[in-house]
Amino acid sequence: MTIKVGDRLPNGTLSEFFEVEKDGCSVGPNVFKVEDIVKGKKIVIFGLPGAFTPTCSAKQLPSYLPNFGALKGKGVDEIWCSSVNDPFVMGAWSKDQKAGGKVRMMADGSAAFTKKMGLEMDLTSRGMGMRSQRYAMIVQDGVVKAVNVEAPGKFEVSNAETMLKALGA
Repeated sequence: MTIKVGDRLPNGTLSEFFEVEKDGCSVGPNVFKVEDIVKGKKIVIFGLPGAFTPTCSAKQLPSYLPNFGALKGKGVDEIWCSSVNDPFVMGAWSKDQKAGGKVRMMADGSAAFTKKMGLEMDLTSRGMGMRSQRYAMIVQDGVVKAVNVEAPGKFEVSNAETMLKALGA
């Protein structure tokens, strides 16, 4: 069943790659419990099929970078990009897209967290395995306040501008 407004994010883990030590995190992949890192925060989470893929690299992630300040101005504490990729790929993509310090690149390498939210998409027939649907959500203290899931092949409701409108911009 797909996650909906009013639901609590499922417990799970996501990984993030760090190039330098910070906040008690070592260089390389660091694993975080979702239930711990959402406490007391307003977070915009957007998910996508894969790092370095065309729409994800040309439109979805780039929509959040120039809107970072506007989202922060609406009380957003963090912006996460979640994808079914390993943390090394997500770290390289962050560097390529110059997303550091703006978007946390959260790897869900085995799609376990994505599956718990009911947002997985099987692209095995296209050689990509299990992936995430394209979506965006607003989460407050672990509870989903807004969620938009794209129709297959579309990019209309998971961009930063739509999330700003949902926040009352």
